[in-house]
Amino acid sequence: MTTEPSALLAPLRIETAADLGPAVRARRREQSLRIDDAASLSGVSVDLLSRLENGKGSVRVDKLLTVLDGLGLALVLGPKDHPWLQSVSRPHAGDPGSS
Repeated sequence: MTTEPSALLAPLRIETAADLGPAVRARRREQSLRIDDAASLSGVSVDLLSRLENGKGSVRVDKLLTVLDGLGLALVLGPKDHPWLQSVSRPHAGDPGSS
């Protein structure tokens, strides 16, 4: 797995579960990882990673954090009205993670 800054993903404000999956998929693809390889490296099942990427079903928070860490992503939490969070873009059509 690469530790270089993501070329496809800038910080992204996730507001729904549906926003998260495409961002995770984009990061996995950016690293040229097949879903089974990414799941194995993260220690989760292919089914779990597929459900996460497709926004189907629920995923435990500990498993989500494991996948994010395995793909070199971080979950950042803060007040909605914080200036930095206000500057983080929301996903919309045309963003790399929204297809």
